Amino acid sequence: MDQPTSASPAGASGLLPNLARGFGLFALVSFLLPWSGTLFEGINGFRLMMGEGRENGAPSIPLILALAVLTVTFVLNVAQGRIRGAALAIIGYSLAQILLFITMFSVGTPLAAGPWISIGAVTVAIVLNRLVLPRDWREVLPDGVKPYTEKAPLAAFFVGVSSGFPFAMIGATLTTRLAQDGITKSTVTAFALAFLVYNLKFLWAWVVDGVRIPLLGRLGQRVSWLIVAGLFVMAAVANLAFQDPSANIFQTAVAAILVGVAGATFDIVIDAYRIELLEPRQLGVGSGMSQYGWRIGSVLAGAVALVLAARVGWEIAYLACAAFALPAMITGLVVGEPKRHREPGGRKGLRESWSAIIGPFSEFFRRKGALLVLLFILLHKIGDTLGQLVLRLLLDDMGYTNDEIAIWDVGVGFWAFLAGIFVGGMLYSWLGMKRSVLLSLILMGVSNASFALLAAAGHTNLGLAATMAFENFASGIGGVVVVAYFSALTDLRFTASQYALISAAASIVGRFLTGTTAGAMVESIGFVNFYWFTTIVALPGIILFWLMMRAGLIDASIGTAGTEGEGDARADEQPA
Repeated sequence: MDQPTSASPAGASGLLPNLARGFGLFALVSFLLPWSGTLFEGINGFRLMMGEGRENGAPSIPLILALAVLTVTFVLNVAQGRIRGAALAIIGYSLAQILLFITMFSVGTPLAAGPWISIGAVTVAIVLNRLVLPRDWREVLPDGVKPYTEKAPLAAFFVGVSSGFPFAMIGATLTTRLAQDGITKSTVTAFALAFLVYNLKFLWAWVVDGVRIPLLGRLGQRVSWLIVAGLFVMAAVANLAFQDPSANIFQTAVAAILVGVAGATFDIVIDAYRIELLEPRQLGVGSGMSQYGWRIGSVLAGAVALVLAARVGWEIAYLACAAFALPAMITGLVVGEPKRHREPGGRKGLRESWSAIIGPFSEFFRRKGALLVLLFILLHKIGDTLGQLVLRLLLDDMGYTNDEIAIWDVGVGFWAFLAGIFVGGMLYSWLGMKRSVLLSLILMGVSNASFALLAAAGHTNLGLAATMAFENFASGIGGVVVVAYFSALTDLRFTASQYALISAAASIVGRFLTGTTAGAMVESIGFVNFYWFTTIVALPGIILFWLMMRAGLIDASIGTAGTEGEGDARADEQPA
């Protein structure tokens, strides 16, 4: 949106834009409460606002004020010719209110508290808005926190939220739905094939790089594809919502695969947008924010689906979750086209079209050390993948209860993972890309050894807490710095194609390493020896990366995404 022209946030010329920004972006949680009431309670929205469902039958003053806020926001935006701002205000109200109501129902908050929560959000909006907050508010933050508040990393967070939710829709959420519909276990596990689509996304990623969307293309190559891919995901999830697994399991499987295709396409666009939006110095922090968004989006979408399914059925639950595609679409509209995006050039004839397909891959493999880089990509997570496949079997064999697993694995592990993500972003800045990646590989290898020690020690809650905290902390660091390294490998002309190839190669080995294979190894050599084996398997990736560092192949293989703009991924440390 437009910035105030006055140097003073509260100046006369800046008052209307600031009011519109404050009420239009943060107080978006106010108006759709009546509509949400219709969805969840069967109450007409207008009647709810005028008192129906309230004990004293009195009109809801906070809700009426909330409607006034929306009206003022819309009118102020239109009056200043900011049509996009007005549209974003309404979209934001819709998205935020849905999330608000989902939160209320998941924690059992009374319906009557909703309007007051909305008004609280309006108050927070005014406090956070520049009418109160100084322009240099970032200067008071610690140096390690400041990079996370920049525009590009924040955008990476919101696109990450949208990236994570399709995965949840065809993962544990769909598994639960199928199990509740009485589908056999063998059939349920077969649906895991829907994830295989993600490993094939490099086959059509070139389309995202080279095909211009008619009409929408004027918004920019990446933004237009964000909108199209986002609508594709929403339509695919809606299609899955209306399937009846007990009546036609084949049709449900096709619908799940379609969500996989749509989600993989959305991933291609989001990854390209994120990489091109971030400067080289921001790749670590931006990757961390993207990881935060992905984890929150996938967990929240899965939780929302389960909560709503228990109240209004799976159809409405899936339809509501389709809204998780909106953060990426809105981010693209607000932030705009990445300035680092490079057009690969005109492609009109058959020969040029063929070049568009093979060009990204031939450019990558012409680099010095490209084959060794690809080998590292394939090898670096084998030990970690094997260890995670039988983790729950280990905990069950050691006699841990569900409550203990929930507390130490899910609870402590989740927060340790988030802490690791934050630390990973700082390590990338302090140590540089190469040293931070090497450190993360060593930490992830040691985390496998910690499970061998746990298996040898026997049932101990303190041991489990320490092991899960360390493993998730190491994984959080690795998830940030390794993704930043992979992002820096891409050429800005072929960001979508090359990153799709890299990310697919990074996970393809895990698709062939099944729980059955790992389980057979455990039965043969036992848990202690198995986890020592996974530690040894992690060594080739560590040694290979170290040798590539010494030979200068890491620097030689970096693409323009790691060199063009502020900072250089090859530097030993990144500027703040």
